[in-house]
Amino acid sequence: MLEKTTPLILTYNEAPNIQRTLQQLTWAKTIVVIDSYSTDETLEILKLYPQVQVFQRKFDTHATQWNYGLEQVTSEWVLSLDADYSVTNELIAEIKALQTDTEINGYFAKFKYCVFGKPLRGTILPPRQVLFRKDKSTYIDDGHTQLLQVNGKSAILSAYIHHDDRKPLTRWLWAQDRYMIIEVKKLTQTPDNEISIGDRIRKQKIIAPFIILFYCLILKGGIFDGWHGWYYAFQRMLAETLLSIRLIEFEKLQKQ
Repeated sequence: MLEKTTPLILTYNEAPNIQRTLQQLTWAKTIVVIDSYSTDETLEILKLYPQVQVFQRKFDTHATQWNYGLEQVTSEWVLSLDADYSVTNELIAEIKALQTDTEINGYFAKFKYCVFGKPLRGTILPPRQVLFRKDKSTYIDDGHTQLLQVNGKSAILSAYIHHDDRKPLTRWLWAQDRYMIIEVKKLTQTPDNEISIGDRIRKQKIIAPFIILFYCLILKGGIFDGWHGWYYAFQRMLAETLLSIRLIEFEKLQKQ
């Protein structure tokens, strides 16, 4: 399967992460990177890897950026990765052993969130469909992120991808605030019967940050990860707090 697969990555100022991601993709003949005009050292790092093909496009939405990336891929299969995803050796071996002459058109991968390089026991990251046939797939926007639609059957891989984001906290806060503005639009414009239970809880505003703290520390076992687990739990609680504040702001402005 590896020889029929092209990794596809989106980048924007990912110098703290992109090299770790690329180091786990040395098996790929071609790596397609869609860059949103990075202003840090991202492009210089990408030039160090001869199999990387860089295409620059101004960012508008995640879905259109990913779909543009799919247009640049020439292989049958695509491995879509964020710039802070590190493919484990176990997952590489699993993909290598996959048969391509099956009815499966897409594969989900599970994630382990890392804090300063340490994988946590349990996180709130759901499995994501990252490996798929190009001609059977397309992206649509879903809140602040994107959703991949694959025609046909899908399966789930047993090995993990590490989500290891080491960008500065100020960049994380900047990104989260942008994301939450988009999430507010999604939550306020979608009928309650069309959103998940989790999103319904988020719309309650006050309780959501405390629920996510309890969920990360106790239900997911983050308390056993030491300070790394507390860091992740506080990070997720802060993100939910930002969303709650944005929801309150939206409601008050609507009344005015």
